[in-house]
Amino acid sequence: MHPETLILIMAAAVLAPLLAHAAGRWIRVPLVVFEIVLGILIGPDVLGWARPDAVVDTLSHLGLAMLIFLAGYEIDWGAVRGDTLSRALWAWLVALALGLGVALALTGGETATAVVIGTALTSTALGTVLPVLRDSGDLKGRFGTVMLAFGAVGEFGPIIAMALLLSGRRPAESVALLAGFAVVTAVAVLWALRPRPPWFSRVVRETLHSSGQFAVRFVMLLLVSMLALSAVFGLDTLLGAFAAGVLTRIVLDRAAPESSGEVVGRIEAIGFGFLVPLFFVVTGIEFDLASLLSGGRALALLPLFLVLFLLVRGVPAALLAPRDLGRGDRRALGLFCATCLPLVVAITTIGLDRGTVTPGESAALVGAAMVSVLLFPQSALRLRAGRGKAPRAALRGEGSEAW
Repeated sequence: MHPETLILIMAAAVLAPLLAHAAGRWIRVPLVVFEIVLGILIGPDVLGWARPDAVVDTLSHLGLAMLIFLAGYEIDWGAVRGDTLSRALWAWLVALALGLGVALALTGGETATAVVIGTALTSTALGTVLPVLRDSGDLKGRFGTVMLAFGAVGEFGPIIAMALLLSGRRPAESVALLAGFAVVTAVAVLWALRPRPPWFSRVVRETLHSSGQFAVRFVMLLLVSMLALSAVFGLDTLLGAFAAGVLTRIVLDRAAPESSGEVVGRIEAIGFGFLVPLFFVVTGIEFDLASLLSGGRALALLPLFLVLFLLVRGVPAALLAPRDLGRGDRRALGLFCATCLPLVVAITTIGLDRGTVTPGESAALVGAAMVSVLLFPQSALRLRAGRGKAPRAALRGEGSEAW
């Protein structure tokens, strides 16, 4: 273990929110952008101060699992149903077909590489978009409900696609294993929906401010169990992390509603306070800046991927949006849906680990995703505001931070 690398990573994690707060006076820049940029700065391609080792890599993978767990938790499936959810599903399926087709053309028929790129093109950074909508006052209206549905599918869909398409197995075998995992998860959901005995909420409440921390330990057990379950089925652990987040929301909302907010706040403290920023800083350290700046294919791919995020993910979302949304809202929905980064980082990380994408391709995808979070939400807010500028709070970056 190289302790100096871990110290530098955590120093970058501390500096990132300070920079995001300072920049928020002029423009809202998601915290994750600063975390990745600072990782690039201290990494081997710039200052050369930090080089990950086995311990840092393990913590980084835990950070990725926690990131997807929190994504699963934040989705309120009760608010996304009916025709809106159906349209969201169709929009994502169209995006997946377009993404895979475009990626196959770009890679010259390299199926494994095309699957990684095509899946990445279909993701939506719901965790990045939600705070923007919350600050602008649009989250509780009709537009917010539609965005929740389309964003939820934009997070859940790529995770399922990764489990099916990036496993390296035959499609029939992958579908069978995914079906088995789904059955076990469904049983777990039914268990979570059952009323918990009175002692459960009492112990949650009584240990919340003690060293016992029963609820936090219970959630961690649930997360580890779902990670292990996905591994047993030979599926990517991200699927287990997402399912654990969904289950945790159900259990806490039904068993300890009066304490659920505080419990999740403590889980978020572990995630966003340590593991998740560590993952993004390490992503920056491993970012192949040299390939991107060499002026070759990787640099040319970056603006192309940025356009493809709009065409592949944004356009189907805008076209298949509910008919009660106006033209401006449809365009804004497309821009918000095309905003991506966390899942792009996760998917390209898997692709790099398996050797199915090159460091240059990964850098181009992540770089384009970083530009998307800088440009698309601000443009969408201007369309929603209709007066050439977004609401002041959203532009300044006031309010909560996520991802």
